[in-house]
Amino acid sequence: MTYQECSKEELASLLEETKAAYEALKAKGMKLDMSRGKPSEEQLNFSNGMFDLFTSSTDFRDENGVDVRNYGNLDAMPEANRLFAALLGVGEDEVIVGGSSSLTLMHDAISRAVTNGVLGGRPWGECKDRKWLCPVPGYDRHFDITEFFGFEMINIEMDENGPDIAKIEELVCADPSIKGIWCVPQYSNPGGVTYSDEVVRRLAALKPAAPDFRIFWDNAYCVHDIYPEQKERVLDILSECKKAGNPNMVYLFGSTSKITFPGSGVGAMGASAENIRFIKSQMTVPVISWNKVNMLMHVRFFKDKAGIDAHMLRHAASVRPKFEAVENTLTRELEGKGIAQWSHPKGGYFVSVDLMDGCAKRTYTLCKEAGVALTDVGATYPYFNDPRDRNLRLAPTYPTLENLQAALDIFCVAARLACLEKLMAQ
Repeated sequence: MTYQECSKEELASLLEETKAAYEALKAKGMKLDMSRGKPSEEQLNFSNGMFDLFTSSTDFRDENGVDVRNYGNLDAMPEANRLFAALLGVGEDEVIVGGSSSLTLMHDAISRAVTNGVLGGRPWGECKDRKWLCPVPGYDRHFDITEFFGFEMINIEMDENGPDIAKIEELVCADPSIKGIWCVPQYSNPGGVTYSDEVVRRLAALKPAAPDFRIFWDNAYCVHDIYPEQKERVLDILSECKKAGNPNMVYLFGSTSKITFPGSGVGAMGASAENIRFIKSQMTVPVISWNKVNMLMHVRFFKDKAGIDAHMLRHAASVRPKFEAVENTLTRELEGKGIAQWSHPKGGYFVSVDLMDGCAKRTYTLCKEAGVALTDVGATYPYFNDPRDRNLRLAPTYPTLENLQAALDIFCVAARLACLEKLMAQ
């Protein structure tokens, strides 16, 4: 029986019972963190062998004999280009291997476009009412970037196939002030959705009113399978853009941040060769060369894309029990009550939970008061404005399994309590 089918007396009884359970958990004084999608210590340890690569060697030269410890130029070593081109699914002349953060590469790409424009375009900053499309629920740090640069952000609803492509086509083809769209195409943050082939092809075939429109394709979780035997893969959008006559419309991004070390990984950007040449001409102003010692460490550690894939099997084995704990606990505590639905990701780092309308903020507060830190309520929407106040993001990878289970128990009781309060108030 769902809560909505209960009588007022039954709801009152459930409310008192749930309040008591919540207070008992709160009294334990726990401090638990499910707020960010961080690798656990075990996951970080998988890459510790990287530090041994130079301890007994003085070989700091790439395959061309260049000493990577010294100044260089924007072109990464050939072996790094090969590795990250394979990771992003682009050609070796279609990649820039850069610093530790793909988010920084995204920020800087928008910054340059605002001040100087993209290939063949005028500075976006000259468009005073510039807009950006934001699939929701989505990644808060993407939204932070476009808000920082003064874009009006427009919500695009997600479903099991990806963002609402018909709505995107309607808006982009009619409004020249729309300059771009954020996309996390594989195991999306936070819903775990992998874009369907149809969505990818229709995105690649867009005919924007703005000739300088860009798709920001953040394929952050391209090798982050939870169940490798059920792996999902997204269609190659750069190839699709070329087929559709839009070779310059997409920028691709990725990094090793959740493959090796988030604080000292390697980020990369992919695009058409023409775009890459143009972007490098702008990058020469602030960048002399990237951290090539770090690049060489990564290349020698993995050797090739197959080495990354093998490494990620260890990550999958580490995180799978945690995602199973989330699924099992939500099913046991929330299923059939008519108050919640959640994603069932096959990869990535998050589980997205939709509660009854008007209950996310209250659940977040109850969790916080009981010692559980969640991603800030509303963060999965631009301006922290979830119009239905229902979405919360769970990040299960960082805590130990024991701490995760304790946090999930509190979350489920808090969610039930918030929803019961809402129904009683109605």
